[in-house]
Order: sequence, then C-alpha cells, then structure tokens
Amino acid sequence: MTLAYALLVATVLVAAFIQGSTGMGFALISVPVFSLIEPSLIPVVVLFLMLPLNAYVAYRERAAIHWFGARWITLGRFLGTFAGLWILTVISGRSLEFFIGVSTVAAALLALAAPEFTPGRNMLGVVGLVTGVTETSTGIGGPPLALAYQHASGPTLRATVALCFLVGEVISLVGLGVSEVISEQMLRDTATLVVPLLLGAWLSRFVHHRLDGPIVRILVLVFSVVSGLAVILRAL
Repeated sequence: MTLAYALLVATVLVAAFIQGSTGMGFALISVPVFSLIEPSLIPVVVLFLMLPLNAYVAYRERAAIHWFGARWITLGRFLGTFAGLWILTVISGRSLEFFIGVSTVAAALLALAAPEFTPGRNMLGVVGLVTGVTETSTGIGGPPLALAYQHASGPTLRATVALCFLVGEVISLVGLGVSEVISEQMLRDTATLVVPLLLGAWLSRFVHHRLDGPIVRILVLVFSVVSGLAVILRAL
C-alpha cells in the first residue's frame, strides 16, 4: 500500500465516521485531500462513495426526516445540476482546483457565520440550487444544507441532509453519466475505497447520539477552511 493510497483510505474512513455522526463533513474533508493527492477522484468518486453512506444515515434516522424541506431542496437541486455540469465543461486543471478551494472556504465560512433562523420554502429551494451547482462540479454540497438545518435537532439534520444528498447524488451521477464524464477507472477507484467508507459509517452508530452539539459542527467547518486554503495555495 502506497502512502498516498493509505492517506485516501484514512481520509474516507474518518470523513464517513464524521458525516455519519454529525450529518455533514464527508465531502468537506475528503474533497480537499483528494484534490491534493488524486484530483481525478473529484467529483465522480466522491459522489459514488456518498451513496451508501447517505442511504445508511437516512434509513437509520428516517423518523426524523423533514419532508417539507427535502422536497423543496430536491427541486432546487435538480435545477442546479445543469449549472454544475456546465462548470465542469469550462473549468479544468488548476482552475478547477482553485474553484474547489474557494467553494469550500466560502461555504464553510457562510455556515459558521450565519445567525439562527428557520428556513422557509424559498430559502430551501435556493439551498438546493446552490448544492446542485457545487456538488455536481466539485463533490461538495454539505455546507448549504448544514446552513439550512444547523439549528435543527441532530437527528433531523442528519436524516434530512442525508436524504437530500442521496437524491441529489443520483441526479448528479445521471447527469455526469449522460455527459460521458464517468469512466471505468473511476468505478474501480470507488470500489477500492468502499470498505473504509462502510467501516466509518458503521462506527458512527456508536456515537452519533452523543454528538448533537455545535462544537463538532464548528470543528468540521474549521478543518474545511484550512483544507480549502491548502487547495487554493496549491492551485496558485
């Protein structure tokens, strides 16, 4: 096992554990690291890996899903996918790395700075739209969703965000497939990282009910800012 692959495995395991525990963090943690080690994993492999992770979390806490919000976010998410696909066609290489870094830092800072509020229909639709753009183009979609539900209960945040992610990832992957962005190598890369993903998700079941406070959310977002800055510096 090479050092680079070991770092990818460790990143996926930790990121899956954190998202399974807190409801967010997988893409925020994995995408900057992947961008530094193996940019070809973004966004397709990240999206594929998140399918079983979010299916598990959504099912585990399905009783707490906020269906009203999930519907409006999904509608916006569908529309945002097309803008994300367009970004992939016009941005590549270091420019895409820079976009990933800036998107990560901006989304994390926005989630950190937002005051307490109750999201309405219009805001939920906009959140879905922004998520569709960023997740389809970079694999990162968590901060807007976390922003919308950061003041909800832990189970509601985890279950609703996971459901929105799950539906949105299917939409993005279908769009990427139609655009012929998905390759056999990407599927093989996904398969090599499924085991640490499932292990991290499984381990989260022992602690998720204890990690509902804001401290964990802040730590994840701070880490995201640092990782995003590292990607920006590399792109420059």
